[in-house]
Amino acid sequence: MTSTWLAVLAAAVLCFAIKLLGHLVPEHWLAQPRVARIAGLVTVALLAALVGVQTFTSGEAVVVDARLVAVGVAAVALALRAPFVVVVLLAALVAAGLRAVG
Repeated sequence: MTSTWLAVLAAAVLCFAIKLLGHLVPEHWLAQPRVARIAGLVTVALLAALVGVQTFTSGEAVVVDARLVAVGVAAVALALRAPFVVVVLLAALVAAGLRAVG
C-alpha cells in the first residue's frame, strides 16, 4: 500500500513539474504558427487514440460490441451538426439499448 501512495505522489509531482515547465517556455516560442499547428494536431491525435482504445478494447482483448455502434451514431450526429449534448445522449441511448437487447 505504501508503494502505491508513493507512486501516486511521484506522479502528482511529475505532473506539476511538467505543468510548471510549460509556463516557463518563452511566449514567443509558442506564438510560431508551426508550434500552434503541431499542438492542435497532437491534441486531435491523442483524443482519437483515446476514443479508439476505449471503443475497441476490453482489458487486453479487442472487442466489437455496442460501443462501436454508439461511436458510429455519434459520428453521424456530429456530421449532421447536432449539439454536443444531443450527440452524447444519442450515443448513450444506443449503447444502452443494444446492451439491453443482448
